[in-house]
Amino acid sequence: MSILVVGSIALDDVETPFGSRKRALGGAAVYFGLAASYFTEVRLVGVVGSDFPSSHVDLLAARGIDLAGLQTVEGETFSWGGKYGYDFNARETLYTHLGAFADFQPAIPERFRKTPNVFLANIHPNLQLDVLEQVERPALTALDTMNYWIERTPAELRAVLERIDILIINDSEARQLAGEPMLRKAAARILEWGPELLVVKKGEDGAVTFTRESIFAVPGLPLDSIVDPTGAGDSFAGGFLGYLAATGDRSPEALRRATIYGSTLGSLCCEAFSTEKLTDLEPQEIEDRFQEYKRLTHFEHSPFLLDA
Repeated sequence: MSILVVGSIALDDVETPFGSRKRALGGAAVYFGLAASYFTEVRLVGVVGSDFPSSHVDLLAARGIDLAGLQTVEGETFSWGGKYGYDFNARETLYTHLGAFADFQPAIPERFRKTPNVFLANIHPNLQLDVLEQVERPALTALDTMNYWIERTPAELRAVLERIDILIINDSEARQLAGEPMLRKAAARILEWGPELLVVKKGEDGAVTFTRESIFAVPGLPLDSIVDPTGAGDSFAGGFLGYLAATGDRSPEALRRATIYGSTLGSLCCEAFSTEKLTDLEPQEIEDRFQEYKRLTHFEHSPFLLDA
């Protein structure tokens, strides 16, 4: 089943120890959409300025992403500049220019409004609520947010949390949101507020999925090469929700597979600059990486101490 993503589209300047890119395609909706497009049909709603290269539009369309919700306005596209050192968990933001994104008002096309799966990428909680008012009873709704909204718009964010099924955030955001330093306790508190599922991204240390009844953890996969981690979290969300949307399965086993597919797309994203890795993946490459995670996390065990 198709999935609707609403969020940012950007032009990024990125520098890492392995090189740099100028005006590279970026933004949460882009990374999510490209990752999810390997699993299901993606419908994108976002805004760009008149400076947005047509080649980027062509790239998204070539991945089968429906761009009927893409708004183009006068002015500059949202842009971000960042620099990474060898510790890829830390980055320096050099600048953020909101441009056209500053006045973004999501307008969901009529034929998008019955999309069965909806992902609300990191935007103001009031805009996320507005999207939920425009769509018609989706089967699955998921949300991303960040510390900025947690600090400045807590009431609005809580109102969104009451209406979504899945929250996908990183571990520091989960602790901050719950006001609880212990992650397991933080997860329990957040799940009391409405979501059925909390997915906590832990960067190179993997991810943890919490329901009210269970916990599933995926370790980070040691990679031979990390070039640019920008967008890895949104790529994780795209793989995770893309799999759930494609299968329509939300059983405990499906949630575990989705967590590994999310980790798979997030790790692949890191192996090249910007969206370069996500634009021409082969299905076998994705499945091979999935199997790497499976081998990393699976082992047989006979109760040694009980047999002694």
